[in-house]
Amino acid sequence: MKTFLNPLTPEEERYYLERFRDGDQEAKRILIVRNMRLVAHLVKKYYNGDREMEDLISVGTIGLIKAVNTFDIEKNNRLAAYASKCVENELLMLFRSEKKRGKETSIYEPLGTDSEGNSIRLLDVIECEEEDALERIDRKEKTEKLYELVNTILNEREKEIICLRYGLYRNGEVTQRQIADQLGISRSYVSRIEKKALKKLKKEFDNRNIHFHG
Repeated sequence: MKTFLNPLTPEEERYYLERFRDGDQEAKRILIVRNMRLVAHLVKKYYNGDREMEDLISVGTIGLIKAVNTFDIEKNNRLAAYASKCVENELLMLFRSEKKRGKETSIYEPLGTDSEGNSIRLLDVIECEEEDALERIDRKEKTEKLYELVNTILNEREKEIICLRYGLYRNGEVTQRQIADQLGISRSYVSRIEKKALKKLKKEFDNRNIHFHG
């Protein structure tokens, strides 16, 4: 696992929290980077070898970002205590959702974050809570549209990586590192291709403004 920077002192933490409260985005970045060691520590508690450690750190980072965004500096508690709860909640949400829906629905699981720290899913445009019969039909039709777009707007390398990464066509989902080893390319290159393909898919959904019930 990569080495993370030491945490901030209480004085430094308050300084950057106050700057961030005043709108300083660089202060936010520093608060996140200097608390990544906490994320790594918490991830180790839940790591069992079933997933890539880096994938879990990515999910835990979502919790850290949420903690920084919502921390109330006036309560005089250290950020670490509050962030620990947010990071653990994010990890537990991931494990619960995986257990509930299983591998075949892995296209609905969190895959990372966007530039604002929001969770991104392969089917970001197909969000659903508890579904009734009509919603299940709607999701089925949209899922079929997704498969169609995967086959028509992605090039062969993009299609290959998306299908491997998210277990499409009933294959088990594969980590970026495993894909890189299988294809003989770097993990960062796999990540770039994956992000580009996801943007193409989402853009096409948005352009078509798909509505199945109205």
